[in-house]
Amino acid sequence: MASISIYQFKQEAKEYHKQRLERKESAIRDHIYYVIENTTYPVNTENIPLIFKDRIYELADIHTLEINLYDLKGNLLKSSRSSFATDSVSQPISNTVLKLVESSIDKRYVEMKNLQNVKYRASYSQINDERFKPIAILNLPYIEDDEYYEREAERFLVNLAQVYSLMFLIAFVLAYFISSYITKSIKNISDKITITRLNRKNEKIDQLASSSEIQLLVDAYNSMIDELEESAVKLAQSEREEAWREMAKQVAHEIKNPLTPMRLTVQSFQRKFDQTDPEITKKLDDYTKTLLQQIDTMSSVANAFSNFASMPAQQNETINVVKSVQLALEIFNEPYIHFKSNEEKIITNMDRTQLIRVITNLVKNAIQAIPESRENPAINVSVFQIDNTIKISVQDNGIGISNDLKNQIFEPKFTTKSSGMGLGLGIIKKIIENYNGTITFESQPNVGTTFTVSLPVKTIE
Repeated sequence: MASISIYQFKQEAKEYHKQRLERKESAIRDHIYYVIENTTYPVNTENIPLIFKDRIYELADIHTLEINLYDLKGNLLKSSRSSFATDSVSQPISNTVLKLVESSIDKRYVEMKNLQNVKYRASYSQINDERFKPIAILNLPYIEDDEYYEREAERFLVNLAQVYSLMFLIAFVLAYFISSYITKSIKNISDKITITRLNRKNEKIDQLASSSEIQLLVDAYNSMIDELEESAVKLAQSEREEAWREMAKQVAHEIKNPLTPMRLTVQSFQRKFDQTDPEITKKLDDYTKTLLQQIDTMSSVANAFSNFASMPAQQNETINVVKSVQLALEIFNEPYIHFKSNEEKIITNMDRTQLIRVITNLVKNAIQAIPESRENPAINVSVFQIDNTIKISVQDNGIGISNDLKNQIFEPKFTTKSSGMGLGLGIIKKIIENYNGTITFESQPNVGTTFTVSLPVKTIE
């Protein structure tokens, strides 16, 4: 807008000076012809200085413009410019300008120059006598004074800046409130998407959108939530089915292991059974022991699976953790099991049986992790309290856990032993998490492993 306005002001100024020079030139020419018609001197080129001896100054004062009269060869005849030098000293009209005046239809030419940063116009036109014979060339120098238009342009730009500043301020305020209104729904959708999770109940957006486009986005989000819930249900069902399928395979595998030796034992006893054999009683006793041993193995498998699938209800009571851990260690006969506690009593509220089960399982795993070739086997069990957290540590110098197996150590059915179902650590992890606790471990191959159980202190008010 400012650029177009400045250009428009310049064009108006240019057009104004052009028309003003034409009006001045037309009035001066009419006045010159009036003087020529009323002169007593013969009208020719040589008498021009005499005809306009004094009248040229009157014309210049009346029209407020400098007037110069040249002969047809471009030499100055008479000028209204005040000068102490003779008129003949002035520069003649160039041959180029003379040719342009002569070749034009209206015998007129306007020359435009910039002299010392001042715009300058000079018009040249022929003056004829009564017989239309050229007798002189009229020159009108004209200086373009653009001060008025420059002031007007400056005033206009100031007003334009004020108006547009106010408009911009209003536009910014309106844009802020309108954008806040429009983006409110988008922010709500964004917040909902941020907290959307597959494993939790997600809420739909229950509000009218500010526009049809936002409403389409809200509808798409709500539709996505419906599909996500359906997918979550299907995924959970699929995971449960897969977990039970894998567990069933593991249980079936563990049950098959004792069935094979039981079958072989029965078949062998059937083939070799002899009532007259003097050692029949001893053989029958061995046969019975073998069957009972395999039956106990199957019972152990069934109990482990039952315990993992359905944990018994917690029977919480106020217990001394230090005493309970000592009690759990009394069933072990290994002389290298050492107990340490800096406190005699650490009181909390939890199921004593489940705590003993956790300690028993960890210590049993530590015993099995120590190879028979270890010269100085050692298992250190320590109990201590840090602020409101009970720490139970079981450290051994066994074979350790390789880095490849660390991420699988708490997974159900994972085991590194030749016997067992691998449910022990999974069960105790579930027990500890039920009390909002954690179990971690640090291990180095062929150096040892340290399991640390962290349980919050809970007391009955």
